[in-house]
Order: sequence, then structure tokens, then C-alpha cells
Amino acid sequence: MMNFTETVTPLFFLPEHSPVSVFLEFRMSEKLFLRLFSAGLLLAFSLSFAEPSHARCEKSDLLSSSLITDICWDCVLPIVVAQVKLGGASGGSWIPENASDRYLCSCPGAEGFSMPGIVTSFWEPARLIEFETSPGCLSVLNISLESVSDPVFRGTHGRRDDSAGDEAFFHYHYYAFPILEMLSLFTGNMCNSDGYHDLDLMYFSELDPTWNDDTLAFFVNPEAVLTANPLAAAACMADAASSQAHRPYDSLFWCAGSWGYMYPLSGHVNHPSGALKTTSLLTARVLAALHRRGFASRTAGNGALCRGETDTVIPKSQYKFSLLRPLPEAESAHGMGESALKWGYGRSIPGVAENPVYLIWRWRDCCNTLSLSGR
Repeated sequence: MMNFTETVTPLFFLPEHSPVSVFLEFRMSEKLFLRLFSAGLLLAFSLSFAEPSHARCEKSDLLSSSLITDICWDCVLPIVVAQVKLGGASGGSWIPENASDRYLCSCPGAEGFSMPGIVTSFWEPARLIEFETSPGCLSVLNISLESVSDPVFRGTHGRRDDSAGDEAFFHYHYYAFPILEMLSLFTGNMCNSDGYHDLDLMYFSELDPTWNDDTLAFFVNPEAVLTANPLAAAACMADAASSQAHRPYDSLFWCAGSWGYMYPLSGHVNHPSGALKTTSLLTARVLAALHRRGFASRTAGNGALCRGETDTVIPKSQYKFSLLRPLPEAESAHGMGESALKWGYGRSIPGVAENPVYLIWRWRDCCNTLSLSGR
């Protein structure tokens, strides 16, 4: 069982703030807020950790040899160094259209002046997201938070009878998962812009009131009203077709390809058609909500070479996904909006294992500087 003390304790020994620029305070606020959010979660409740029972909380056993066997390592490819493509023949390899087109770059170094470097790009396995119908169930960590496991907030896969009131609802937990850093496989000094080095719980939907309330989600994201019309809905057909070729339209931010409609940014899905398609749509909504709130960054493009840049509109093309549970995509990955019929056939076990865990990949454009002393 994972010890949360190692993650939370450093938060309470922060040094007193020294006068720094507004820019640095803003950039640090994202990571600090997310870590404080996780710490506050543990302090707000009198938590009792218990091993999850099979009937209530499925064990994923992800923190095991599965880290090696169930991840599509070929999906890191292609690696692009100064616009020279290395590898990338597997089913999970492609380059997004918004990737950097530069050969050389420069970024501020620890010495106080710009350091030259070479543009290096690759697919980075960066985040995990798990979906659960049982509140408080953290299957990635194999624990259950008994104090937030109120059955009143229990989710559902839906009745799947296409009736007017049929809907699904899942809770989610969002983790930092810098597996390349954890295994010391790639440690470029400009290629880990968010600073995470270990598995870390970043977001917990049970404490987000907008996740289980569509009306509240609308007031937080009022732009949804601009897309609630037949023309906007018709445009999603083009996005669905383009997504099958790994080219979702970033400009159509309200569309999630063949998975459905991005809004409302909540956990309810009307007329669900299987756990994989439903949770894929919810994954897109989670990322859209995190970008909208400034908690996720654009990591692809010339503007993200030195560090991720804040983008309140989700850059759909910079993401791809691979299923880890119930049955892993160990040899491929799929893009945002790509039909579950192409990648999800036979990967769920109805009635036994229907709470998926996804690995979220993001395209990373970074400036691999010549400095050896870091930032």
C-alpha cells in the first residue's frame, strides 16, 4: 500500500515567500494548488484506509510488473530530433499537426542567460485517469477512502435500454504519472516542464461539485451555450471523421470526435453505449475542464519548447490514449475521438471489470539545451 506521507509532508515545510516576479508566482501556482488540493483531501476527512473488497472496489494491481508489460513502449515513438524522425512504425505512432517545426532553440538557463539547444519531440506518457462507480475507490493505489464512500453518490453504467432517462455516471481520479522520469529513461532538463517525478494524485472528482451537477457545470463553463445549436452539432460529424485518422480539429473544441459532445463538463452521459466509449468521452471532458481552469498545459508547438504554456482551450491533437485496465492496449494507442470499435473491441468484461484505467500520452516538444546544470 502506498504511503501518502511522503507526498504530502513536504507541503507543510514550505519556506516563507520571498519577493519574486508575478510571472513566477503564476507558473508555480498550478503545481502548488494541485498538491495542496491532494493534501487538503487527506486533512479534510478522517480517512481510514482499507483494502478494497472485490464487490465494491476493483484492484487494478497497476503498481506491479504491469508497469513494464502493459504499457505500449513503442508508442513513445517517433522521437524527432532537429526534425529528423527516429522510429515510429507501430499503431500508436504519429506526429500531431501542431507540433514544433523548428530545428534549434534557446531557453533561459540556470546561469541567468539563454542556452542554445536542439528541439526534441516525442510522445510522453504523462497522466493516468481511472473511472469508478464506487466513490472513494482508488483502484490504481489499491485503497478505498471509506469516509467518502457514501452510496448516495454511487455511479452507474446506465441501463443501456435507450430509454429517455438512461444515463451513466462515473467518478474519476487523475494522477501525475511521469513514468519516463520514474524509470530515468529520459531526463532532458527542459523536457519535464511540470516538475513531477513520481506518481501523484492530482484531482479527485468526489470533491468537485461541478462533476455531478450539470447545471453548476454550465455556470462554470458558460461558453457551452454558444455551441448548443444544430450548426455546431453538425460540425462534429467532420471532427468525428477526421479523428479516425488521428487528426481531430482543435478549433472544434466542443466536439469529442466519435465519442460524443464535449459539454456539459460533468460526469453524466446520456444514452451510454458501453463503458469504454462512455469513459473515453469523460476523459476528453476531464482534460477540457482542466485546460479551462488552467490546470493543464499545451506541450506541443513552438511556444511550449521551454515549458508548457497555459491554454484554456483543449488542444485535442496533442493527446492520445492507451487502455491499461481491464485489458491493456500493450501494442498500440488511439487518438482523441477515435471510435472504440477500432481499439476497444474485446477489452472490457461486462459485469466483472467495467471501470477502465487509461494512460494519457501528450506530445512533448522541448528544447534540449546544452546546459548540464538544469534550468
